[in-house]
Amino acid sequence: MVQDVWHDPIDAVITWVDGLDPAHLQKRQIFMGSAPHLFHENATNPHRWACNGEIYLCLASLEHNAPWLRKIWIITDEQSPDLSRLSAALRAKVHLVDHSDIFANHGAALPTFNSLAIETFLWNIAGLSDRFIYFNDDVFLTAPCEKSDFFSPSGPILRGAWADFGALQDDPIQMADPAKFNHYMQLNAADLCGVPAQRLFRAAHVAHPCLRRTMVHLHSRFEAAFRDNARCQMRDIRQFSPQSLHNHACLLQKIATLHPVKDHYHIYSGQGVGAADGTIPALLQTIKDTPDLKMLCVNDLPQLEALYPDIRRWLAQAVTGAL
Repeated sequence: MVQDVWHDPIDAVITWVDGLDPAHLQKRQIFMGSAPHLFHENATNPHRWACNGEIYLCLASLEHNAPWLRKIWIITDEQSPDLSRLSAALRAKVHLVDHSDIFANHGAALPTFNSLAIETFLWNIAGLSDRFIYFNDDVFLTAPCEKSDFFSPSGPILRGAWADFGALQDDPIQMADPAKFNHYMQLNAADLCGVPAQRLFRAAHVAHPCLRRTMVHLHSRFEAAFRDNARCQMRDIRQFSPQSLHNHACLLQKIATLHPVKDHYHIYSGQGVGAADGTIPALLQTIKDTPDLKMLCVNDLPQLEALYPDIRRWLAQAVTGAL
């Protein structure tokens, strides 16, 4: 019932990997060395598996700004972040989930080094709440949030914009561009749902509210597509974004709503590189002064740190309200 919806639990799910862990690095090198074909440039960027401590900023942001979260699930590949760095209260909420746990009946697809494959089965966590929020570990909450920032009584509240990706269809030059890879993942998801490329929903780089029951239904409806998505052990241009598929399904069902204002900021990889001195401090001041800012995504923390060595302290203050 609508009046009871806010009493239902909401969990967070975070995907995380330490790509410099010797065991993981060896596993990846063996797989890539034995692969019979070349991979898309977007799939092999070492940044995909980088671990630069973002997970601790992400977790701190949840502890300070979303204390109502019931559980925090961290999906890993036989690894664990250093949980001793967390407060006792936060540690009690954190649960580690291995790839093998969510890839039940799809063990042949492991090991995987592909976030899209992992996202295909996020919903398969045993004990996961029906409503959950999916985080990449480089997304942080920067202000106190309520459940109503992510969900309405009817469904998820999405952040992003309508986009026309029609020009991308069947264009080999664009398909080879690493910067356009995510466009194709969303294009493929929209196509699976029957949404035209000329008007699809392009999600922002934010925390994503999800309905588990919607993903279960989509898996039942598109079981073969889910299976093929999970089989790609490295990113492949033919894959779809499970998150985008979820968003389009919710929009088609008219249970999703679009957030009316921009309350998030994305510092993308390469931003500020080669720019004049003072560019990054000015950018951070703009972010600080943005009214009602609640989410921040930092795609390449080491790169940003090289431009602004004090960035970790700034981020730690941002996620705890100390700026």
